[in-house]
Order: sequence, then C-alpha cells, then structure tokens
Amino acid sequence: MRVLVTGGCGFIGHHFIEHLIKNTDWDMVVIDKLNYASTGFDRLRDISVFDDKRVKIFTHDMTVPIKDGLQQELGQFDFVVHMAAETHVDQSIADPRPFVMSNVLGTMEMLEFARTQEHLKYFLYFSTDEVFGPADPGQAFKEWDRYNSTNPYSASKAGGEELALAWANTFRVPVVVTHTMNAFGERQHPEKFIPSTIRKVMNDEPVMIHSDSTKTIPGSRFYIHARNISDAIMFILSKDTGWRSKFNIVGEKEVNNLEMAQFIASVLGKKLHYVMTDFHSSRPGHDLRYALDGSKLHRMGWTLPVNFEKSLTQTIEWYLKKPEWLKGG
Repeated sequence: MRVLVTGGCGFIGHHFIEHLIKNTDWDMVVIDKLNYASTGFDRLRDISVFDDKRVKIFTHDMTVPIKDGLQQELGQFDFVVHMAAETHVDQSIADPRPFVMSNVLGTMEMLEFARTQEHLKYFLYFSTDEVFGPADPGQAFKEWDRYNSTNPYSASKAGGEELALAWANTFRVPVVVTHTMNAFGERQHPEKFIPSTIRKVMNDEPVMIHSDSTKTIPGSRFYIHARNISDAIMFILSKDTGWRSKFNIVGEKEVNNLEMAQFIASVLGKKLHYVMTDFHSSRPGHDLRYALDGSKLHRMGWTLPVNFEKSLTQTIEWYLKKPEWLKGG
C-alpha cells in the first residue's frame, strides 16, 4: 500500500505517519507547505522517520496545481489522506484569506490530483467539529447534520468538505470525510490550549479560561489524543464505506476548559492561577461548546485505544521531559 499524507509535518499529520510506521508495512509520501505550524521537519525528526526509507517528503504549496514533474515523482497511491489546513480560529478572524486559499482552493487541487489516481481506494478529507457550529447543552451533531459555521476557519473547512463530496458525486472520487474534535498530544504547537496551559502553570502565570458572557461557565470540548485519531482513521480506511461517507471521531468525555487546566496543574503538582474570560462577546466566532455524536464509528466496532486520563497524563509528562516544545507560544 502507498498513502499520500498532506500536512504530514503538522501536528496530527506526523502522529498519523508515526502510527503507520508502527502498525503497517505501507510506504508513505508527505506533502507539506512548511508554514509556521509545521515547525519545519522537526516533528518527523523527533519520531525518527525523517530518514526512513518508507517515508518520502516533498515541499509543495497545495493552492497551486501539482505539476507534471512532481506528479511523476509522487506516483500512484491507494489512499490520499488530506490533513493539510490552516487551523487557528484567531488567525482566521484576523485574516481569512489564507484559510480560504489553503482549506478551499488547496482541497480542490488535491481532489484534482486524486482524479489522476488509477486505483485510489479513498480520498480522506480531514474536517472538524466546528463546521456544525456551537452545540447547546446535551446536543451532539451527527455526521450529516447541517453546517452552521461561525468563523472563517470553520467556514473554509466546510467549503473544502462540500468540494470533496461534489468531486465524489461528479467525478466518482471515493471520498471519506472525518469530523474530529479538539486534538492534543506530543509536539503540538505551543500556541494551542494544552501546551500553553502547561507552560503557564509551570511558570506560575495565569491561564485564560474561555467562558460565557457571565464569566462563570467555561467553554467545553471532547478532547482526543492524536494517536487515537490516527487509530480511528486506520479503522475507517480498512472498511468498505462506499463513495461518499462521513464519520465523527470523538473523545470519550466532555471536559471544560477549567477542568482541563485543573487536571494539568494536578499532574504538574502546581497551583492553578486562572482568569475567566468572555472571548465570544468581544470576538464572535469563539464558540463556547462543540459536540459530536460518535455512535456511528462505535457501532462499527471502533473503540479508543487509550483513555483520556492516561493519554493526557502521558502527554503532560512528555512535555516535562522535552520543555523545548513549549517555547514560542
């Protein structure tokens, strides 16, 4: 088997590469633009695959077509896993253009590349829970529920998702869409909530807790480790799901931002200093709660390999051993 992973130098992408290395005999090709979120090839070096003969790496901006020469070097694939994306909500609010270019136009170019693949089993489009917008208490969105994007990032991901489904319908590209909730794990960009909270707690700095307008109800998410996401993707790729399918990849429990910060402080053995902050009123687009219904995958037989508490504890302890990955946030 040969798999093309776009964004393979990124956070979730490199975890997926590591999962493939450990659990398959597949050959992998990585395409990455190497923007700030990629941190160069550092993640691939840290998991010792940068020089692995099973992994080839190409630098390419996916917003432009893949030229003949690069297409010849890439060759044919059994799977295309399209993870490359601009993902930071704050930055999408400040400047939406790069998000539309990468997440919409970039997806179209990769779908066009997928049309050149003679024996492609699946084009997997890696989407997000945020395309459905905020969830009311007790509400959890199913795979085919209506979009309600509330910020440029989520709208651009919904746009890419619709293109993927259109290419499946019009050109018979076999498409799988996954919606994934907030990911965490080793080597995450230090701007993200968990590594930034680890850094602030270690330095006795206050942690900003995203909350409602009363500053009493913290925002909440179903956090999931990137290794568990990788396992779910492999499970999906092993199934016959047809030409147009969608799956929600969901963490096992809902955790609010304050509970997350308290757990991190507990593992670190430090006191938590925090401030409840109403982000949404000042910057609409910061949704208080996201939630997905993960029952479809569970009915098919997929279960989380490692539970939330163990995954998070191992992640925190890893950062303590490698504090250099907390710098720059």
